Amino acid sequence: MEKNDLTLNELQQKVDSWIQSIGVRYFSELTNLAILVEEVGELSRLMARQYGEQSFKKGESKENIPGEIGDILFVLTCLANQMGYSLEDCINLTIEKNTKRDKDRHKDNDKLNSKF
Repeated sequence: MEKNDLTLNELQQKVDSWIQSIGVRYFSELTNLAILVEEVGELSRLMARQYGEQSFKKGESKENIPGEIGDILFVLTCLANQMGYSLEDCINLTIEKNTKRDKDRHKDNDKLNSKF
């Protein structure tokens, strides 16, 4: 598989082009939210098997994890597109918010600075 680095804006355009040409139209925002939750659940199931105490069921493996992450990103991008949000703006807002709020919080957290 050829590796293509995408900006977030390019990702949004690529997903929108796919929706318009193959997907016919966007599902409603509420439907996409439900699909997003479903996809996060599928990733959670695989994470529980890979990093938790559960074992994989037949047909499941850690190789399925990247696909589930991709599914989450795809649906999240659909939601941003249909609501008119720039993913780049969204992540920049979050980084700015977290930086202001957590400037010293993690540095001062003994739990993060100890060696178990």
